[in-house]
Amino acid sequence: MLKVGLTGSIAVGKSFVCSVMRELGLHVLDADQAAREVVAKGSPGLVRVVEAFGVGIVDGHGELDRKKMAAIVFADEQKRLLLNSIIHPLVIEKQNEWIGSIAQEDPGGIAVVDAALMIESGGYKRFDKLIVVWCEPEIQLERLMRRENLSRSDAAKRIGAQMPQDEKKRFANYLIDTSGSIEESRKRTERVVEKLRSLSS
Repeated sequence: MLKVGLTGSIAVGKSFVCSVMRELGLHVLDADQAAREVVAKGSPGLVRVVEAFGVGIVDGHGELDRKKMAAIVFADEQKRLLLNSIIHPLVIEKQNEWIGSIAQEDPGGIAVVDAALMIESGGYKRFDKLIVVWCEPEIQLERLMRRENLSRSDAAKRIGAQMPQDEKKRFANYLIDTSGSIEESRKRTERVVEKLRSLSS
């Protein structure tokens, strides 16, 4: 089985690329989903986050208030690193379990794990190949403002808190540029999937 890591900065179109890969028959694990599960209501992960950040980050339903958490960690580098140190090992454990189950189910298949901080955490080293999704900085900024309903300065602050796109690209075996139309992004994704298929067969 071919193990592929997929990463990219915030609001560059990773979810779209993953949806195309799923359509094409690849196994895709959404890192956001895994990250949500490890801090789900009543989970040991959420208990540890509350111990570190206080009960104020939990909403009235006992769930993690993601907006409040984002506001805290994007404003303070140390707090962001603290949150990552709690969540990353739990997410990696979940990813490894999933990879193991896909390997049994489809030994000749391609398993893709989508994770925003794969390069920063060193997690990319566990994969056979790494795909970096990217887009032009101005497009990224506008997508983030629209998606999260943020001002330009708040969106720029969130982007600035992450590793620069150009730095991420240096780690990539394959790059997918989503700056153009949906159709162009789909074609670029299809081309990378063809290359992965030729490796896995």
